[in-house]
Amino acid sequence: MSLADSRPRPDGPARGRPRSEAVERAILEGVMKLLEEGVPLAELSIERVARTAGVGKATIYRRWSGKEELFVDVVRAAEPPDPVLPGTSVRDDLVALLESLRQRGLANRSSALLHSAHAQMKSSPKIWAAYHENVIMPRRNLGLEVLRRGQRNGELRPDIDVELANDLFVGPILVRTIMRPDADLPEDLAEQIVDTVLEGLRPVSSTAA
Repeated sequence: MSLADSRPRPDGPARGRPRSEAVERAILEGVMKLLEEGVPLAELSIERVARTAGVGKATIYRRWSGKEELFVDVVRAAEPPDPVLPGTSVRDDLVALLESLRQRGLANRSSALLHSAHAQMKSSPKIWAAYHENVIMPRRNLGLEVLRRGQRNGELRPDIDVELANDLFVGPILVRTIMRPDADLPEDLAEQIVDTVLEGLRPVSSTAA
């Protein structure tokens, strides 16, 4: 399981002295080990994580304020990394964003750890709120910025509601990954969704050309 994306984002809260990547990896892998062994979130204490990772509690608290913040980074580390947008067109960027969601859906289906972590996270309002603020919202804001850029450069009509448009793109992926967990997630699903929705959002002159 890759931990390439496990480190907290640069704009996250300061956490004391310079961090050691090896120590952080040991801590995150320690939490993953406990989760894979079936330890419920309620019993996932900092003391237990420290003992499993072979570090002191102070080492963890220098990097995370508590188990909620730590748990969010563990889930983020277990998920596919955030996409790098090509920046060539609104279509290309939207396809990259939706493909990332499709990959997360596939990972959640195939990873017992992710499936369990997401289920437990939703039962904890504090952790779910932290995940929503630090993971979900930045991804949503990225999609909104792509759509706003499309309006500015004329790829999209200026009168569209970008909040609603973003939901139109993301909605089908979420339906198939959450509400219909047995639904197919074909490799070209992102392209199908983007091309279908864009037909109704492009300026009239573009569609008529």
